Amino acid sequence: MSAIRFASTRNPALTATFSEALVKGIAPDGGLYVPTSWPVVDIERLKSFAACADLPELAAAFVGLMAEGDRLAPELPAITAEAFNFPAPVVPLTADGQLSILELFHGPTAAFKDFGARFLAACISRLRAGASRPLKILVATSGDTGGAVAAAFHNRPGIEVVVLFPKGLVSPTQERQLTCWGGNVKSLAVRGTFDDCQRLVKAAFADRLLSERFELSSANSINLGRLVPQAAYYAATSLAVASASGEKASFVIPSGNLGHGVACIWARKLGFPIGDIVLAHNDNRTVPDFLETGEWRPRESIATLASAMDVGNPSNMERLRSLFPELSDARQAVSACTVSDEQIRARIRTGFEQYGQVWCPHTAVAAEAYERLPDARRKSGKWVLVATAHPAKFREIVEPLIGREVAVPASLARLFARPTEFSEVDASLDSLRAALS
Repeated sequence: MSAIRFASTRNPALTATFSEALVKGIAPDGGLYVPTSWPVVDIERLKSFAACADLPELAAAFVGLMAEGDRLAPELPAITAEAFNFPAPVVPLTADGQLSILELFHGPTAAFKDFGARFLAACISRLRAGASRPLKILVATSGDTGGAVAAAFHNRPGIEVVVLFPKGLVSPTQERQLTCWGGNVKSLAVRGTFDDCQRLVKAAFADRLLSERFELSSANSINLGRLVPQAAYYAATSLAVASASGEKASFVIPSGNLGHGVACIWARKLGFPIGDIVLAHNDNRTVPDFLETGEWRPRESIATLASAMDVGNPSNMERLRSLFPELSDARQAVSACTVSDEQIRARIRTGFEQYGQVWCPHTAVAAEAYERLPDARRKSGKWVLVATAHPAKFREIVEPLIGREVAVPASLARLFARPTEFSEVDASLDSLRAALS
């Protein structure tokens, strides 16, 4: 059986297997890997997915669609059992089941990034066993990605992680998660924005000097190994909703670098019962503006309360435009809106009063986007809000709004006890080269 191949969004002649794409992180020309062909999932096969007993089992079957014929395929059940060892519950918000929330913050760093980061770490550890020199993973983060990647790869032999985060533009809890690891994890506070961090990572891959000195990879959502496992829990949730109600699940997704939204789109592309997809953005409105005007105009990111979504030039737009090259098709596939900081604050208060829910700013963006939908659209199917981070990561924002303390998960409390260490660098390739030496 031949392995499914993945091609660069910029040059379809540059292809890789699933395993090769995971280790490389990004295509040689700077493009992102997308499938050259899509597996066919018929109704009978969907029924077999629905019969899977738990998320790790379903995730192994789902990822197996994309990794069919790959060297990792036989190991997927063990990989997903290792990576997905925490729940992703769907919690009803209304008595009629019309609205639910998908809680993705029960992992070790209390954010949805734990799913993809742990899957990628489990895969790369197996692929790199016995390698002659270390793999250096560069990861740009606007808050949650870096902590999840650091936790997932910490103390794994033969792998070094370098986390780049924008100095002063992440929450205090997020900064602690990014800087408390030591060992094989190095943290760099970049004097700039997340977009500067992301630009530096891409520049490093294209830099001949760094490529000669190090074997580089990425653990951002530009890496296929981050995106595909995230699609698995959309597949699982859609099957659960369809089984309970006979209806498709529509999702409202807090969106920044667009990896999470593209993951949901890929799950729907494979045939899972997913209806509408709403991309909920903060004041960084590059994607909503594109869908409205048809002009792709990346810009500098704006600092907001939903800091993990402060992205002015979302990388995964390449994957979205690769799948929907015509604007009309993109508009039919997804919708998008923007939510201001004041609206985030109001929605955190309302969510607590109305549902007894304590939401992080990112989840509040999704909740606000849902409330803006026309009444007829909200009543047309089952809706799922995607909760991407635990509110304890943003206590300084959330607690004054709800008038009570937010309980801190044990996993976060353990991190608070660790010492922190990081270096500051300028937002230049020369500074990054020096920091990596």
